[in-house]
Amino acid sequence: MNVLDAKIIPTVRGLEIYLDVEKSIKIKDIHILTMDSPFYEIQFGIEYFLLREKKYYDSEMNYFGIHMNHDFSLITLKEPEIESLFAVKNEDEQEATKKLLGEWFIKTNNYKESINEFAKKVKQENVYTDEDIQHKLKTLKFLEKLLELTTEDIELAPVEKLVHLEALPVF
Repeated sequence: MNVLDAKIIPTVRGLEIYLDVEKSIKIKDIHILTMDSPFYEIQFGIEYFLLREKKYYDSEMNYFGIHMNHDFSLITLKEPEIESLFAVKNEDEQEATKKLLGEWFIKTNNYKESINEFAKKVKQENVYTDEDIQHKLKTLKFLEKLLELTTEDIELAPVEKLVHLEALPVF
């Protein structure tokens, strides 16, 4: 852990401190393109420390999603109904959070490791049908695209409320 790589967002609740430390990022849900639902989506949890006045700190885990269309050309950030990374923040704080995701989060070792670990588990899954093979290939392609995201991709993406993810089991 390099404290110099920590990122801080001042909010009305206190200072949110983000560190690229092991297990501070987790994949909560993933949704893969189907005939009924033509999009890809992944929901990440990010742990951070909230420094408040007259308190030491509290560790919190909040979530956001990355939503992509069928050909990965349109990216949207999704805000879940509860435990949202964007919740209880004013417009400036939400913009700072979005900037944090684009300039720091997608470049952290922990982000890359969480995606690579998930891909490794997908590769180890047994497949029995052509449908299983296609699902595995789509999942791996989506995970590969997540590793290729740029700062601009995130910063230009709109933030919308998450409707509902049809989740796949996370290993």
